[in-house]
Amino acid sequence: MNPNIPPRDGRQRVVIVGAGFGGLKLARRLSRQSAFQVILLNKQNYHEFQPLYYQVATSGLEANSILFPLRAVFGGCKNVHIRITTVTGVRPADKAIDTELGPVEYDALVIATGADTNFFGMQNIIERALPMKSVAEAIALRNRILQNFEDALSVDNEDEKQGLMNVVVVGGGPTGVELCGTLAEMKRTVLPRDYPELNFDMMQIYLIESGGELLGPMSENSHQKSQEYLEELGVHVRLNTRVKDFDGRTVFMADGNTLRTNNLIWAAGVRANPLAGLPAESLGRGNRLTVNRYSQVQGVTDIYAVGDVALMTEEKWPNGHPQIAQPAIQQGNHLARNFIRVQKGEAMKDFVYQDLGTMATIGRGLAVVDLPFLRFSGVIAWFVWLFVHLMAIVGVKNRLLILINWMWNYVTYDNSLRLIIRPKLPKGNFDAIKARVDDQVVVK
Repeated sequence: MNPNIPPRDGRQRVVIVGAGFGGLKLARRLSRQSAFQVILLNKQNYHEFQPLYYQVATSGLEANSILFPLRAVFGGCKNVHIRITTVTGVRPADKAIDTELGPVEYDALVIATGADTNFFGMQNIIERALPMKSVAEAIALRNRILQNFEDALSVDNEDEKQGLMNVVVVGGGPTGVELCGTLAEMKRTVLPRDYPELNFDMMQIYLIESGGELLGPMSENSHQKSQEYLEELGVHVRLNTRVKDFDGRTVFMADGNTLRTNNLIWAAGVRANPLAGLPAESLGRGNRLTVNRYSQVQGVTDIYAVGDVALMTEEKWPNGHPQIAQPAIQQGNHLARNFIRVQKGEAMKDFVYQDLGTMATIGRGLAVVDLPFLRFSGVIAWFVWLFVHLMAIVGVKNRLLILINWMWNYVTYDNSLRLIIRPKLPKGNFDAIKARVDDQVVVK
């Protein structure tokens, strides 16, 4: 028995690993069902609204606007137990998982661990590029960009100054497109006022995409309009171009070309985060867990997966569903319904993904929207994007904070949160501290 986990109470215990869109939706749905004891395990004590990471990175929103405390979500839900910990592996034969708090037994295990940045094994890029798959990484990126402009004020060498000011973004999906559009808007409106001593004609923003178009899964209209909008904003778009290396000062492309920058932002792909201990036959393309239409993981029993970590195929989706919020939300909701059906003695039903559309914003008043029945772009698309993302945020307070920030930014052309915030480090022998930490990691 693990004293860190509530004892079994006779109800079916559903252990959920991960509080992203899928895991949170499942837990919220089961929280209203007294037949289940829900154990929700997450590394942080909050839910993150991932589509707006780039706005934190570019000073449009403060981090707390896109975070929501898990205990606030489940306040008063006596059948939901939250534990902040890291899961180190699963033991299917024992129907248990191992965590830093100790082992946790389950009747049903749901893996909703999402995905992380895929660097495709390029070690220099792993060490030197700037990812953006968490709020912490978005804040680090914001600190880096703003500190670069501060440093550029004190640099006489033109090459060094350009390296500090230039930004190269790799990946032409929604993250890369939205980030480049916002940076270009800042270059035109905000940064020259903050740093009048710098010549922002020097600052170049590049978007590198290995494929032949931006926003690949979207429509041809979105491909063309997104590139057109970015180029109008001054972003240099390079398609059919692959980055092969980065030494911290120069980006090297496969075609032999190079770009001078100290800032390589990596948004080129994701790789799923399954739990250790699952059989090799469970893993599919992109390290995702192969699941059937009930979200059951192949090769094991009583283990399910939803969201980015799950690879579920349908006739219309032979390579799996896109790794975005909607499939995760719908899978979490559907799995909860199936758990309830089984409790009532009914058969599970197949999952069918309802494609509600895809959208991306490029800059102030510029966006592209693909709905199942309509495709459009421009100002109206931008307002649709604002509304949809605002309503998807968890919590009324968060929606109000974001609405106020967006209105302020729109009226004043001023991203008002340009703050360099770093944790204060304690005094001490950091080399010795690091050595002890490294030794502990090795021992574990």
